[in-house]
Formats: sequence, C-alpha cells, structure tokens
Amino acid sequence: MSEHREPSVVVVERSDSGLGGFLFGLAFGAGLALLLAPNTGEETRRQLKNTGRRFRAAAAEKAEDLQEALSAGFERTRDRVDEELENVREVFDEKREGAKEAVDAGKAAVRSARSELERRLSKSKSKSAKTAARRSGNRKKADDEE
Repeated sequence: MSEHREPSVVVVERSDSGLGGFLFGLAFGAGLALLLAPNTGEETRRQLKNTGRRFRAAAAEKAEDLQEALSAGFERTRDRVDEELENVREVFDEKREGAKEAVDAGKAAVRSARSELERRLSKSKSKSAKTAARRSGNRKKADDEE
C-alpha cells in the first residue's frame, strides 16, 4: 500500500507595523489622562513649567561640569604631549650630536689615513727613484767599461 502525502503548506500573514495601534493607544491614553487628572489644566501647566525649568537647570549644570572635566582632561593631555615632545627633541639632539661626532671622527680618520698613504707613497717613489738611479748608474759604468 502506498501512502499518499500531501505537500506542506505554509501560510504567511502580513500585518501592519503596529504604528496605527500605537498611535490609537497614545491618543486614548492622553484623553484618559486629561479626564482623570487630579489638577486643573493651569496647575498642570505650571507644574510642567517648573519641572522643565528644574530639568533645564540640571542639564545646564551637568553640561558645565562636563565642559570643565573635558577642559581639564584636554589640559592634562596637552601637558603630557608637550612633555613627550620635549623628551623626543632631547633624544633627537643627543643622537644628532652623536652622529656629528662620528662624522667628524670619520673625517679625521680619513685625513690621517690619507696623509699616511701619501707619506708611504712618497717614500716608495723616493726608494724607486734611488733604485732606478743605481741601476742606470751601474749600466752606465758597465757601458763605460766596455
């Protein structure tokens, strides 16, 4: 016996985002609040103004505190950056001075080596000239004896 299965069916329902229901609830709640409010409209407005002033004053105070904290943090950070920058400058100046001394020492070593080479070359040329003169002198003698 063969079983016959029916394909599954999925039903998707689309609904609104709920914004309409939210707005309706908001309006309904506001209406109820007005009907059941313990104070008159003028008293409620005065309370709201006073509460708004207190919130505004508290917000201004917090903003001022935040500005002072940020300013102090900025000053501390700037001082640290200036200090580190000065340290970097000092290290750079020390390294530059060390490099200058090394270059000067290298130049002095090159001058010394050059003068030593020139002295040796001069000595070698002098020796070669003497040897050449002796040889030519001996040949002259030998030529004279013949």
